[in-house]
Amino acid sequence: MVSRGLRSLLLACSSLVVVSAFASMTSPVFAQNAPPAQGTAASQEQTALPTIIVKGKRVRQGAPEDSPLATRTTAEQIAEKDIDDLDDLGDTTEPGVSFVSATKSVNIRGLEADRVLTTIDGIPVPYLSDGVRNSQGGVDTYDFASLGTVDILRGADSSRAGSGALGGAVILRTLEPEDLIADGATVGGVAKLGYDGSDRSLIGAAAVAKRFDNTSVLFQTSYKYGREEETGGDVGGYGATRTEADPMDLNRRNILFKVRQSLEGGHTIGMTAEHYDQNTTTNLRQTQGGTYQADDYDRDSDKKRDRLSLDYFFDATSGDSWIDSAFATVYFQRAERIEGTHGTRLTGPIGTYMRSSDNEARSYGASGYANSSFDTGLLDHQVTFGGNIDFTRTSQYQKGDDTCDVVFAPACANYHNNRSDMPDTDSLMVGLFAEDKIGLGNSGVSLTPGLRLDWYRHDPQETSTYTSIGNSPDLPEGQSDFRLSPKLRAAWQVRPDVELFAQVTTGFKAPNVSQLYSNYDNAPLYRQIGNPDLDPETSYGFEAGANFGDEDFGGRIAAYTTRYKNFIDTETTPEAGYRVGSIEYFNRARVRISGVEARAQKTFSSGIDLHGSLAYARGTDLDTDELLASVAPLKAIVGVGYNTAFWGTDLSLVTAAAVDDDSIAATKPGGYGIVNLTGWWEPEQTKGLRIQGGVYNLFDKTYFDALEVKEIANASEFYSEAGRYFKISLTQKF
Repeated sequence: MVSRGLRSLLLACSSLVVVSAFASMTSPVFAQNAPPAQGTAASQEQTALPTIIVKGKRVRQGAPEDSPLATRTTAEQIAEKDIDDLDDLGDTTEPGVSFVSATKSVNIRGLEADRVLTTIDGIPVPYLSDGVRNSQGGVDTYDFASLGTVDILRGADSSRAGSGALGGAVILRTLEPEDLIADGATVGGVAKLGYDGSDRSLIGAAAVAKRFDNTSVLFQTSYKYGREEETGGDVGGYGATRTEADPMDLNRRNILFKVRQSLEGGHTIGMTAEHYDQNTTTNLRQTQGGTYQADDYDRDSDKKRDRLSLDYFFDATSGDSWIDSAFATVYFQRAERIEGTHGTRLTGPIGTYMRSSDNEARSYGASGYANSSFDTGLLDHQVTFGGNIDFTRTSQYQKGDDTCDVVFAPACANYHNNRSDMPDTDSLMVGLFAEDKIGLGNSGVSLTPGLRLDWYRHDPQETSTYTSIGNSPDLPEGQSDFRLSPKLRAAWQVRPDVELFAQVTTGFKAPNVSQLYSNYDNAPLYRQIGNPDLDPETSYGFEAGANFGDEDFGGRIAAYTTRYKNFIDTETTPEAGYRVGSIEYFNRARVRISGVEARAQKTFSSGIDLHGSLAYARGTDLDTDELLASVAPLKAIVGVGYNTAFWGTDLSLVTAAAVDDDSIAATKPGGYGIVNLTGWWEPEQTKGLRIQGGVYNLFDKTYFDALEVKEIANASEFYSEAGRYFKISLTQKF
């Protein structure tokens, strides 16, 4: 299996080399070699250069995504690639990013769950976790139709993201009025209607913005109705032999409202309101026919997020200002996830049966940053400083209903419902950071030292739903800790379109409430308990790479290695009075993840474009020498397209290597390669109209996503990905 992975890596690398080499031979000029301007203005120009390979608006200086470790997908690319979720993102513009439905989280560089941070407009999106009931998720509570940009920050850029970004961060920016209003206009908008054959869904979205003198407003909304995502299986019926997907109904709604007021001197203030809600009902036919009655055992899942924020932006209008730019937001956010099952049991306790886990996080907080540029002799300084504060109350409650109070059955002794398995917990997170990009005259060389301080405190609260459960009347102790996370980046702007960089970073993640305080006692079978003495997870790593070119001909390559300490994991230990044992959290000593990422693209004057990207990583437990199952095998995307002013097409190969034989994954699927064919048309007679569609998995291949089956032993085709399907959409801009 190692040789298979090596062959796949060489094949993907060769494809990228061909893209770059062929483009170089046919491009008359790679880039202009004009020298940079002098003084501070040159320094500011160089700041934006690392992001010129990405289509769309310039990254705001000082933002977390203002880093050579980040790549951007814009609203235009989201529309052009017909990206509706994170899986689409990983199969088009970001091959190193996956959304893992098993953990309902984002995986970057082999880390997932709450080790990858998600923020939206500078506000952290909570990852809700009920470790006892395996109800978790929430970081995908947004709609891609409402986004202006998606930035993927790889690795722990400590001075930017803070706690929770060990693997990286998904940095989301929602649409602003100026994204829709064209220059010289006062109103603008977009409407889209689409169909996705993978889950037979209909999607409608619309956004409109209007400017009134110095005031602008935006309203965006979307709705999706869909079914289950198809698998590659064709066996129906009930029970474990079923390989077709279980029937499901899905409803998703999103609403975004913004108002912005421009003031004199470069100041802008505003308000943002956002609502997201998705609910699904799944007919669990694969588990029916034995314990549960056929067609009468369903799973309900509902995830919601609401936020209200006051926002501030500043861009200096003169060179006399001490502050060049700034951003701040003050927010309230409520996130909730409800997941459970209901139906009819055929074994004791016979009759009505319902279980539902409710997890909620209510947050109040603020975050912001500012930038200042100045010279000290031959040194140019670009200082960024800022911080965040977040107060969150986390709560969990398990509801249950059955016939145990009518006719007692032996299984009733193992049921524990209508209670909380962990106390309500008040958490305070505080972070402060500063960094200084120091340019060495006109050499193009810069050093960027940075330092971040993170402090947190968890305080369990006494509630009757927790202290009345009988097995633990006393509250666990609270926990607090802090961490200093330094970094140092060196960069060389070889010429205006080529940047080399190397960076040493450190990272940090505080234990979550479930890991600290969960408490489920199911004697005499087993118990699962938190560990209030857990240490925070930490990391230190090194990364080197290059960004080159622009959107017509450019790319990036990076290699990295990161070591992690105090990885939080679970183990089952023998315990008197429990036949299975006691499931407890502990800190795993040492883990290392290393890898390489690359991408390249070339657009020719003839309209032909070539593009390729890959992500490869290898993760090892240094104490056991085992390969981590959470690290995906090599994945690469290679494609060729042709575009004119009014129509275009693209043919892409998405391929992944087999899982290594030495991996601890429960299922080790082989490699795969699927072909996607897409096209678009913008009729010359109808301004702003775009029709696009595609055939995905063109050859109807049955394959598995390694991250989805890593904890499922002998996974059947029930867990496979969708076969051949079609997508089509109609978009109108005005």
